[in-house]
Amino acid sequence: MLAGFFPSILQAEKIGDLTSIAGVRDNQLMGYGIVIGLNGTGDKGGSQFTAQSMANMLETMNVKLSANDIKSKNVAAVMVTASLPPFARQGDKIDIKISSIGDAKSLQGGTLVMTPLNAVDGQIYAVAQGAISVGKGDSLVSGTINGGATIEKEVIYNLANQNSTILSLKKSDFQNAIKVQNKLNEVFGDKSAQALDSRTIKINKPDNLSMIEYLALVQEVDIPYSSREKIVIDEKSGTIVSGLGISVQPIVITHGDLTLKITSDFDTNSNSATVDSMTLDPKTNTLSSNGKIPTVASVVRALQRLGVSPQSVISILETMKRSGAIAADIEVL
Repeated sequence: MLAGFFPSILQAEKIGDLTSIAGVRDNQLMGYGIVIGLNGTGDKGGSQFTAQSMANMLETMNVKLSANDIKSKNVAAVMVTASLPPFARQGDKIDIKISSIGDAKSLQGGTLVMTPLNAVDGQIYAVAQGAISVGKGDSLVSGTINGGATIEKEVIYNLANQNSTILSLKKSDFQNAIKVQNKLNEVFGDKSAQALDSRTIKINKPDNLSMIEYLALVQEVDIPYSSREKIVIDEKSGTIVSGLGISVQPIVITHGDLTLKITSDFDTNSNSATVDSMTLDPKTNTLSSNGKIPTVASVVRALQRLGVSPQSVISILETMKRSGAIAADIEVL
């Protein structure tokens, strides 16, 4: 298990890094397609939808066959997914990901046949086709095509003709919303910005600038940004990332045969062993703070050196959070 510790300090950040323009976002695309040219690693007889799809495709080419007549193992049914970036124009290329939905063994060497990609509104926004690349570290039944889809329909954002728009903080925080409001009013004049809630700031462009020019300038403005303390836990790898100096309030936790005691009292037991500014009483198997309020960092290191498993350390931290001994937020990946 790896524990990393980073300080949480007041720092200057560009508004463009902290906010997004409301409504300007990626749109998810998805389509059902057929991969051909596989060397006997395609879908087997159990995937009836693959044979039916092939029959339907051939019928559009005036080749009429029943799905029961198709026995090829060089074909696989796949789902194709992509993200349509904001302001993408007709003819632009985007990357796509292909994943098998049948019982194919591998998509290596396959070619995706022309596949329309739809958005949630059911309309076609891109068309995908091309040779599939299966990376060394990837599953053999999924792959990618860089620039494999061509944009056919655009999502229109009418920013140029607007006099005002909305900025949305990527993380909700009243203090930071007010900081953005005050800084923009200081730089561009009063009533240039108004915080509507902990995440939303309405901005009004000056008369001498277009909205595009105004947004370009706004995104480069620095503000003193404060981030909240957070502990991030990756349960799969056992990785714990914590801010420096996150304190643990007095508490007693029993986990299995280990008792964790957080207290400001000095441990005067001469038989106690010191483990990273904490003491271990071998008689009671009790880990105690050594006269100082410990941090999450010192607790994690002490537990590690005692041989406590990553899963148990994570469980102890989550219990501390629920009991109120840790004030920082915990995010489990």
